[in-house]
Amino acid sequence: MLVLIHVNATARTAVHHFNYTPRTAMKHISRSAQRHHHIEVNLDTLPQLFNSMDPSPFYQKDLDANAEEYIVDWAEEYPLDEPISLTLHLESGLDEAATELVTEAVHNHFANQARLARLEFRRLMRKGWRSLFIGLAALAVTVVFSELLQRYGGALSMVARESLLIGGWVAMWRPMQIYLYEWWPLQRRRRIYNKLAHMSVAIKTRVPPFRTTSQQSVQPPADERNSRSSGAH
Repeated sequence: MLVLIHVNATARTAVHHFNYTPRTAMKHISRSAQRHHHIEVNLDTLPQLFNSMDPSPFYQKDLDANAEEYIVDWAEEYPLDEPISLTLHLESGLDEAATELVTEAVHNHFANQARLARLEFRRLMRKGWRSLFIGLAALAVTVVFSELLQRYGGALSMVARESLLIGGWVAMWRPMQIYLYEWWPLQRRRRIYNKLAHMSVAIKTRVPPFRTTSQQSVQPPADERNSRSSGAH
């Protein structure tokens, strides 16, 4: 994976080029007054954008894993309240009906990803409640046994009491991890998917690279070619 960054200080514009096999993607970040961000992807053919193993109809196909990762990774760089648009550059353009079909396919994919993220969040919350119940029960049991051991003196009793208390608080580690750290990345990812599910999608014809005069092939005059050919014989 190769990432090249070119910054134009005058226009305050950054252009990011991202190369991956089998396609080449490019992202352009617009720093306009409206702070509307653009993701531009260069494709050789349109099917490269989608998962070739997915047997679903075109408008319900999943995006290619590399293409999805690229789009989502750059979308995470932007604030959630700022709009994003996606532009696909192809060798040949598409008609309006085909463009609408591609837009629907992209929106359906990210809407489905948002649904899956929401389901994963709900499963995590249910796991958190179960973990919290188990942790509190374990902590309560260890505290009760620790109080019972307090009636007995000696170093062994003290070691047992401290071990029980430590074990009880360790049982609370999993629910604390869920409610303090694991839930908010899922929520942010879901919001990003929802944002991508409503972004504008455009398809443009890719402009061929400009060739200077020095790069263009120049044929010698006909008489010179003939003289070279006769000299070779």
